[in-house]
Amino acid sequence: MKPLHIFIVFALFMALAITNLSATPSEDESLFVDNNEDRTQVEPPSVGITSRFLGQKSRGAMTCDKYPRVCRVAGSPGPDCCKKKCVNVTRDRLNCGMCGRKCKYSEICCKGKCVNPMSSKWHCGGCNNGCDKGSKCLYGMCSYA
Repeated sequence: MKPLHIFIVFALFMALAITNLSATPSEDESLFVDNNEDRTQVEPPSVGITSRFLGQKSRGAMTCDKYPRVCRVAGSPGPDCCKKKCVNVTRDRLNCGMCGRKCKYSEICCKGKCVNPMSSKWHCGGCNNGCDKGSKCLYGMCSYA
């Protein structure tokens, strides 16, 4: 843990040094410009005119708890709403079959049920990948024993 801490401190120091070196002015630049030029402030022509676009209030994020049809739009992760997020309860490991039902670490969600793809005869290695008659699923592969 100590070498990792030293490495992180060294990396931050190098990033700080690079930032400081790139921020210093070169020889042909100076910090103060005094060319006695007339630098009067010119107001932009749109002063006093407000835009309707900027005056509108933002709607905020459209969450599925308030707008359930958001989940049915093309490109949505799924048609179901769980904890203000669109999910597909037939495939989502954190909401398998219903909101809040989590599959175990070694399981996946197939057709709304948590299954172990390493040993399931009907979902061997993945969803809907059934083994032929007379074979069984071993370590996610169908084998004849």
